[in-house]
Amino acid sequence: MALSATTESFALLIVSIISIILLIFYVLSRRPLSQLQKSFLAMLVCVFIISFGVFTQDVLTIMTNIEPIYVEYFIYIGTCFLPVALFFTALIFKNTKITFKKRYSLFFVIPVISLLVLWTNDLNHLFFVDFPSSRMDEVTFGPYFYVHSIYTYGLIFIGIIIMVQNSLKTSGMFSKQSILILLGSIIPIIINILGTTKLVSMSLYLTPISFTLAMIFYAFAILRFNFLSISPIALQRIVNVMSDSYVVLDTNSTIIDCNATFLKTFHLKNSDLHKKTIFDLLTPSKKLDDFKKTFDEAIKNRKTSTIEYQDKNINRYFNVEISPLFNQKVFIGVLILLKDITQHVIDMAKIRDNQDMLMESERLASLGQLIGGIAHNLKTPIMSISGAAEGLSDLVKEYDSSIDDPEVNSQDHHDIAKDMMGWIEKIRDYTSYMSDVITAVKGQAVTMSEAENTNFDIEELIKRVDILMRHELKSSLIYLKVAMNIPEHTILHGDVNSLVQVINNMISNSIQAYQGKTEQNIDLIVEEKDNNLCISIKDYGCGLPKKVKDKLFKEMITTKGKNGTGLGLYMSYSTIKAHFGGDITFESEEGKGTTFTITLPLP
Repeated sequence: MALSATTESFALLIVSIISIILLIFYVLSRRPLSQLQKSFLAMLVCVFIISFGVFTQDVLTIMTNIEPIYVEYFIYIGTCFLPVALFFTALIFKNTKITFKKRYSLFFVIPVISLLVLWTNDLNHLFFVDFPSSRMDEVTFGPYFYVHSIYTYGLIFIGIIIMVQNSLKTSGMFSKQSILILLGSIIPIIINILGTTKLVSMSLYLTPISFTLAMIFYAFAILRFNFLSISPIALQRIVNVMSDSYVVLDTNSTIIDCNATFLKTFHLKNSDLHKKTIFDLLTPSKKLDDFKKTFDEAIKNRKTSTIEYQDKNINRYFNVEISPLFNQKVFIGVLILLKDITQHVIDMAKIRDNQDMLMESERLASLGQLIGGIAHNLKTPIMSISGAAEGLSDLVKEYDSSIDDPEVNSQDHHDIAKDMMGWIEKIRDYTSYMSDVITAVKGQAVTMSEAENTNFDIEELIKRVDILMRHELKSSLIYLKVAMNIPEHTILHGDVNSLVQVINNMISNSIQAYQGKTEQNIDLIVEEKDNNLCISIKDYGCGLPKKVKDKLFKEMITTKGKNGTGLGLYMSYSTIKAHFGGDITFESEEGKGTTFTITLPLP
């Protein structure tokens, strides 16, 4: 049987029809169908109508006297609605899912008019003036055909542009997806333009064959090689809205994929990534050298590594996770996740600044308390020394006037000397006390800047506490009762000034627990338990509320409202833990009082 076209073209047409049928059955087997699968199925049906119509047209033309144009009426059902199906497939490909709006119905107006004009072509000849055979170069087109063609190619171009743009945005210019979509779009467009303009003599077979090829390309490209499954598209959309950046590298560290967040963060375009390594895009610095070192170690050790990286060019901080990728123990690339921690770094800096301010505030408060204690503790001995000086002055005058007095005997001179010595002894005691005060104050001042570990005994510790707290206790009319249940010369090792500050802070808290009540007691108990030194500070004040007890030592919390920072106990706990290897515990009952116990290991 002689056919109107070459045997090869006819055979390709039959292969195309079979391919489309197989694709249709495969899609139908994937029920329930997603919106993308339904729109793609509509495209397949349109291409099948075109392909089967051309096949039928050729066979009937040879075997019967039926005019080819009448079969064309059937073929154009697919030809008119294929651009519409392609457009909606592109929309769904871009948005994953769409809601069909009333205005979308307008896209079907021109296809319906085209079919009506074509089916009445014998009366108006608006679509075809002459349609003698199945060869495109022998057909004479009517004026409406060009209206139909402009709309058809315009809609096809719009749909293709949507798919290509979205593919470039999500996968990159050089991805397999983008290449397949471009090829699938270009082949039928070029063939139809060449046939319609009659620049090349060709058979009508080539139109359905080219559309079949396009459908096969789309089937693989649209859904990223996971045939007709919506998950790859959804996954791509998910990674593009992730707040973290990710980059996929090949074995040469060249970028082969990334998400939109990475491009936005580093102010890049897809075209900027062509044949670039990750290191080409980052700002050269010592941090980048550390990044490269960690990158190489991750690949060498075949395990995920992390590093904190700062890119000064964009002024951002990242926590970078570098994961080598292997397929059956063969290294195939690297996945890099960049978590933007810039805000975290800024917040931590603010927290550190606030902590420094709180510590400075606490230091100034302690300094104020210290100065008050100095003024009180030194005032009495200074006044006493001043009185002693007056007494000595009077004795000196008396002695001077008695030198030439015949009534003054040797015993009187001895008595004057004895009184002088008495005043000198008092001055010596006062100066010794002042020396102790200065030593204690100097130690606490040094504590605020640096610590010094030495050996000291319990007697020295309690003596310093007494000196520094005497003024505050006296002004509050609170009595500190010391119970020493351990030898006074028991030796401890550490920074005595830090320990004094911790005990003083707890005594101050106990004073404030009485909320202004006077004539109250605070017990300072020193004893040994299980080879540990236990120093307990016990008051009988208001006690601690439950919400404070639950958070004590875990964070800075205070019961003093705006008058407190909560830093004192928090820092005391840290000091005992870090510098003495000890612990602080407490027992408290609201309305009955609180006991803080400092436990220190004995040498």
